[in-house]
Amino acid sequence: MQQVVEFVGNNPIISFAWVGLFGAVIYTFIQPMLSKVSSVGNHEATLLINKEDAVVVDVRTNDEYKKGYIAGARHIPLTQIQANNFKPIENLKGSPIIVVCETGMRSGSAANALVKDGFEKVYNLRGGMTDWKSANLPITKK
Repeated sequence: MQQVVEFVGNNPIISFAWVGLFGAVIYTFIQPMLSKVSSVGNHEATLLINKEDAVVVDVRTNDEYKKGYIAGARHIPLTQIQANNFKPIENLKGSPIIVVCETGMRSGSAANALVKDGFEKVYNLRGGMTDWKSANLPITKK
Protein backbone atom coordinates (compact mmCIF):
# COMPACT_ATOMS: atom_id res chain seq x y z
CA MET A 1 0.00 0.00 0.00
CA GLN A 2 2.87 2.35 0.80
CA GLN A 3 4.23 1.85 -2.71
CA VAL A 4 0.88 2.86 -4.22
CA VAL A 5 0.77 6.04 -2.15
CA GLU A 6 4.36 6.81 -3.13
CA PHE A 7 3.59 6.21 -6.83
CA VAL A 8 0.54 8.49 -6.69
CA GLY A 9 2.59 11.17 -4.94
CA ASN A 10 5.34 10.98 -7.56
CA ASN A 11 3.02 10.64 -10.59
CA PRO A 12 -0.21 12.59 -10.01
CA ILE A 13 -1.04 13.10 -13.70
CA ILE A 14 -0.74 9.41 -14.53
CA SER A 15 -2.72 8.53 -11.41
CA PHE A 16 -5.58 10.89 -12.33
CA ALA A 17 -5.56 9.49 -15.86
CA TRP A 18 -5.93 5.94 -14.51
CA VAL A 19 -8.77 6.98 -12.22
CA GLY A 20 -10.50 8.71 -15.15
CA LEU A 21 -10.13 5.66 -17.40
CA PHE A 22 -11.40 3.39 -14.65
CA GLY A 23 -14.44 5.65 -14.18
CA ALA A 24 -15.10 5.65 -17.92
CA VAL A 25 -14.99 1.84 -18.07
CA ILE A 26 -17.37 1.53 -15.12
CA TYR A 27 -19.75 4.08 -16.71
CA THR A 28 -19.74 2.14 -19.99
CA PHE A 29 -20.90 -1.00 -18.23
CA ILE A 30 -23.47 0.63 -15.94
CA GLN A 31 -25.06 3.17 -18.33
CA PRO A 32 -26.81 0.59 -20.59
CA MET A 33 -28.37 -1.06 -17.54
CA LEU A 34 -29.87 2.25 -16.43
CA SER A 35 -31.06 3.37 -19.88
CA LYS A 36 -34.69 2.93 -20.92
CA VAL A 37 -33.56 2.41 -24.52
CA SER A 38 -32.68 -1.18 -25.38
CA SER A 39 -30.18 -2.00 -28.08
CA VAL A 40 -31.21 -4.76 -30.48
CA GLY A 41 -29.44 -6.55 -33.29
CA ASN A 42 -30.84 -7.50 -36.67
CA HIS A 43 -32.39 -10.76 -35.45
CA GLU A 44 -34.18 -9.17 -32.48
CA ALA A 45 -35.35 -6.29 -34.68
CA THR A 46 -36.79 -8.71 -37.23
CA LEU A 47 -38.65 -10.55 -34.47
CA LEU A 48 -40.03 -7.28 -33.10
CA ILE A 49 -41.20 -6.22 -36.56
CA ASN A 50 -42.80 -9.58 -37.40
CA LYS A 51 -44.27 -10.60 -34.04
CA GLU A 52 -45.00 -7.32 -32.24
CA ASP A 53 -45.64 -5.04 -35.24
CA ALA A 54 -42.76 -2.76 -34.26
CA VAL A 55 -42.50 0.50 -36.17
CA VAL A 56 -39.14 1.34 -37.70
CA VAL A 57 -38.20 5.01 -37.50
CA ASP A 58 -35.36 5.96 -39.83
CA VAL A 59 -33.56 9.11 -38.65
CA ARG A 60 -31.03 9.38 -41.48
CA THR A 61 -30.77 12.29 -43.87
CA ASN A 62 -32.95 12.41 -46.99
CA ASP A 63 -30.03 11.39 -49.23
CA GLU A 64 -29.16 8.40 -47.03
CA TYR A 65 -32.82 7.36 -46.85
CA LYS A 66 -33.23 7.46 -50.65
CA LYS A 67 -30.38 4.94 -51.04
CA GLY A 68 -32.50 2.29 -49.33
CA TYR A 69 -34.42 1.69 -46.13
CA ILE A 70 -36.13 -1.08 -44.18
CA ALA A 71 -39.54 -1.82 -45.69
CA GLY A 72 -42.29 0.07 -43.89
CA ALA A 73 -39.86 2.45 -42.15
CA ARG A 74 -41.09 5.92 -41.35
CA HIS A 75 -38.59 8.62 -42.23
CA ILE A 76 -38.21 11.26 -39.54
CA PRO A 77 -34.82 12.98 -39.86
CA LEU A 78 -32.84 13.44 -36.67
CA THR A 79 -33.19 17.21 -36.97
CA GLN A 80 -36.97 16.84 -36.68
CA ILE A 81 -36.66 14.65 -33.62
CA GLN A 82 -34.22 17.07 -32.01
CA ALA A 83 -36.84 19.79 -32.60
CA ASN A 84 -39.40 17.59 -30.76
CA ASN A 85 -41.47 17.06 -33.90
CA PHE A 86 -42.96 13.60 -33.32
CA LYS A 87 -46.24 14.17 -35.21
CA PRO A 88 -45.85 11.24 -37.66
CA ILE A 89 -45.62 8.75 -34.76
CA GLU A 90 -47.37 10.62 -31.94
CA ASN A 91 -50.15 7.99 -31.71
CA LEU A 92 -47.64 5.12 -31.34
CA LYS A 93 -46.38 5.84 -27.81
CA GLY A 94 -47.35 2.35 -26.60
CA SER A 95 -46.03 0.48 -29.64
CA PRO A 96 -42.52 -0.91 -29.99
CA ILE A 97 -40.35 1.51 -31.97
CA ILE A 98 -37.01 0.62 -33.53
CA VAL A 99 -34.87 3.66 -34.30
CA VAL A 100 -32.30 3.25 -37.07
CA CYS A 101 -29.57 5.40 -38.62
CA GLU A 102 -26.58 4.52 -40.79
CA THR A 103 -24.28 3.12 -38.06
CA GLY A 104 -26.35 3.08 -34.87
CA MET A 105 -24.80 6.19 -33.33
CA ARG A 106 -27.27 8.97 -34.22
CA SER A 107 -30.22 6.73 -33.54
CA GLY A 108 -29.18 6.47 -29.89
CA SER A 109 -29.77 10.16 -29.26
CA ALA A 110 -33.04 10.00 -31.21
CA ALA A 111 -34.19 7.02 -29.14
CA ASN A 112 -33.41 8.90 -25.92
CA ALA A 113 -35.45 11.86 -27.17
CA LEU A 114 -38.40 9.56 -27.87
CA VAL A 115 -38.21 8.09 -24.37
CA LYS A 116 -38.14 11.59 -22.86
CA ASP A 117 -41.29 12.42 -24.83
CA GLY A 118 -43.17 9.46 -23.36
CA PHE A 119 -42.62 6.61 -25.82
CA GLU A 120 -42.56 3.39 -23.82
CA LYS A 121 -40.85 0.68 -25.88
CA VAL A 122 -37.94 2.21 -27.76
CA TYR A 123 -35.12 0.18 -29.29
CA ASN A 124 -31.92 1.26 -31.01
CA LEU A 125 -30.81 -0.90 -33.96
CA ARG A 126 -27.22 -1.83 -33.16
CA GLY A 127 -24.97 -1.28 -36.17
CA GLY A 128 -27.72 0.56 -38.06
CA MET A 129 -28.30 0.17 -41.77
CA THR A 130 -24.65 -0.76 -42.30
CA ASP A 131 -25.08 -4.01 -40.35
CA TRP A 132 -28.56 -4.55 -41.80
CA LYS A 133 -27.15 -4.41 -45.35
CA SER A 134 -24.10 -6.50 -44.41
CA ALA A 135 -26.45 -9.25 -43.21
CA ASN A 136 -28.17 -9.12 -46.64
CA LEU A 137 -31.49 -8.27 -45.06
CA PRO A 138 -34.10 -6.72 -47.35
CA ILE A 139 -34.16 -3.02 -48.12
CA THR A 140 -36.41 -1.06 -50.42
CA LYS A 141 -36.09 2.14 -52.43
CA LYS A 142 -39.77 2.58 -53.40
